Amino acid sequence: MLEPYRLPVAGPPDSGGRDLRPIGDVCVAAWSRSAHKSSNPRATREGIPGSAVIHFVLLIACAAVIYLACEWFINAVEWLGQRLKVGPLAVGTILAAFGTALPESVVTFVAVVFGTGSTQKDIGVGAAMGGPLALATVAYGVTGWMLLARRRRARATGSTTKAPVPAGDRPASGGVDPGDSDTRDVNARAVNTGDVNAGDVNAGDVNTGDVNTGDIDAGDLPKLARDQRWFLAIFVVKVALGLVAFAIKPWLGLLFFAAYAVYFWREIRGGGEHGEGEELEPLLLQRRRATPATWAIAVQTLATLAVIFGASQLFVHQLDAIGPMLGLPAAVTALLLSPIATELPEIMNAIIWVRQGKTRLALANISGAMMIQATVPSGLGLLFTPWHFTPALVISGIVTMAAIGYLLTLLRVRRFTAKALSFAAVFYLVFAACLVPVLA
Repeated sequence: MLEPYRLPVAGPPDSGGRDLRPIGDVCVAAWSRSAHKSSNPRATREGIPGSAVIHFVLLIACAAVIYLACEWFINAVEWLGQRLKVGPLAVGTILAAFGTALPESVVTFVAVVFGTGSTQKDIGVGAAMGGPLALATVAYGVTGWMLLARRRRARATGSTTKAPVPAGDRPASGGVDPGDSDTRDVNARAVNTGDVNAGDVNAGDVNTGDVNTGDIDAGDLPKLARDQRWFLAIFVVKVALGLVAFAIKPWLGLLFFAAYAVYFWREIRGGGEHGEGEELEPLLLQRRRATPATWAIAVQTLATLAVIFGASQLFVHQLDAIGPMLGLPAAVTALLLSPIATELPEIMNAIIWVRQGKTRLALANISGAMMIQATVPSGLGLLFTPWHFTPALVISGIVTMAAIGYLLTLLRVRRFTAKALSFAAVFYLVFAACLVPVLA
């Protein structure tokens, strides 16, 4: 989450008022006092609090738990999509995205509706801006890195298996090289006239140096571009509203809920063919059954969501504790690290789906989560907060729009490759660089 950097406004440190020192110095000073009082002499001598190791261990453990829970979650949500007879892409854009974003939306709802102070409400506004920023930069970048790593690993091990491609679907110039893929990447369902055709990917636009089946299989590229344009239009409006104030501004939050309702309906109706013919891995809760029971699908889905939610919250709390111990100002932790932490489930989903050769679902999950983050938290923020942006939030909005503009350019010129996609993460570094003068 992006939390505005607010300087204290009253009182000397020991007078019962607020400390006027920079927030980073306050955190470091507080840590120094606790370290001085530590019962561990060695920790005191070395300047490292005894609890630091515990926080680092908990941080790593939370990340591992989130990854394992996401493995079980996507396994369950794929079966849920088949049972509900929704299209395979809707599994990523609606079911998986809604499931992983719902817990964070609940946190935002509690912060902006029941929060008693301006700081709690600012957390809700920061979440509405930090989520899309992390997804548009880090999540897409990690997806690109995973695709590159998977391709290199396949070539190094030499374990690729040539998959039969129908003659009618094979590019005339040999643009898709079956030797660079395995049966999980290219099969009768992944490469057909419904996914790759002259309108999406053809021999003139895609060659083995750009996009091949070992590089990236994005599925319906025009749909992905359309989703990004829709997100960008909504996001521009939400940023603009953060710069102005007028009487009916809070009521415009209802329009954001309506926008997501339209998106939801469109995805459910047009999310591709129903997944009854899809070959799914056995449900992890019922490994020995070819077709799991509905109650088992529901239990595995809800249980994994609860674990993801709890582990994600604990992960954020560990970052908040570790930041000051490393000498990082609390503002840096809130603005740079917390957004990645809160979007970690979506990033983990992308990693797992790419590893399984389901890149289209990974991209659909990120795209769907971005739509939720652009509408639901924004609607809540407009209804229950002043929705006024600080310079840090304005910078985050500009960087997010620039990242989406970069992705749309790649899609327009048909250069949407794993290598190009990985560079989306650079925009997050740009955001960090732009924060230096603001925090200074």
